[in-house]
Amino acid sequence: MSVVVHEVAHGYTALRLGDPTARLQGRLTLNPLKHLELFGSFIVPLITSLSGIGFGWAKPVIINPYNFKNRKTGELIVALAGPISNICIAVIFALVIRFVPVSAPFLYISSMIVAINLSLAVFNLIPIPPLDGSKIIFAFISEEQREMMERYSLALFLIVVIVLWKFIAPIVPFLYKLLLA
Repeated sequence: MSVVVHEVAHGYTALRLGDPTARLQGRLTLNPLKHLELFGSFIVPLITSLSGIGFGWAKPVIINPYNFKNRKTGELIVALAGPISNICIAVIFALVIRFVPVSAPFLYISSMIVAINLSLAVFNLIPIPPLDGSKIIFAFISEEQREMMERYSLALFLIVVIVLWKFIAPIVPFLYKLLLA
């Protein structure tokens, strides 16, 4: 459900900024069936879960940035909406853990929700296309630099996953401890 909320946040924010594309496509719903895709929601998670990673995604919400008053600012705000939604979910469940007496199973599920949502937020803020972080960076760089990043996005993504992830991954436990300390 966290990836569904993430995608709905993108779509709803785009709608508030003047782009009705997600609404017209029926994507402003928390119904997970509207956000599933064969490859990212079934095949990749099945294969990666066998290796212990468990990676996947929801069908991305389509936006048309030409509907925004200011394209760069609109894309920046819409890109931030997804990770912010994950951070909000993590904070809500961290507050439940800290201040509401709950059963051990609910405590376990809540702590997993916090960890998953922090992981989604941190991962999506990596500035490599098609992740949200790239759209944030695009608001501050030239069109030529944007095209170059998009052209080499697969190579950049592999470099981050293979080489740099060991430096990025510790951010999640740090944030987790910060929320639950």
